[in-house]
Amino acid sequence: MRKNSVKNTRINGEVQKVLAEIIRGDIKDPRISPWTSVVAVEVAPDLKSCKAWISVLGGDDARQSTLEGLKSAEGYIKRQLAKEINLRNTPDITFVMDQSIEYGVNMSHKIDEVIAGQKTEEASH
Repeated sequence: MRKNSVKNTRINGEVQKVLAEIIRGDIKDPRISPWTSVVAVEVAPDLKSCKAWISVLGGDDARQSTLEGLKSAEGYIKRQLAKEINLRNTPDITFVMDQSIEYGVNMSHKIDEVIAGQKTEEASH
């Protein structure tokens, strides 16, 4: 994979910020979970395509319905993105589910359980 240029990194950050604002505030689709966050964005160097990794706190149903809602709102999201960011081309957005936040929360709970188990074990000795 190519190393991102400074310009590309700046575009990724700006697109991520604007996408998060659009998803959080502008879209009224009830399928989209209020606990949706944009984890990362990678815009192609030619500005024609964009991958947006999103994370949804909740079960599989919430993730699936949020993904469907975002896919159906792609046209609206692209128009809003074009209004907010002045790019030569407005990229086509592909949403990808990212479970890293949920994985981190899950691991944190497991670590807490192990620590609590060790404390009760030490107390019984």
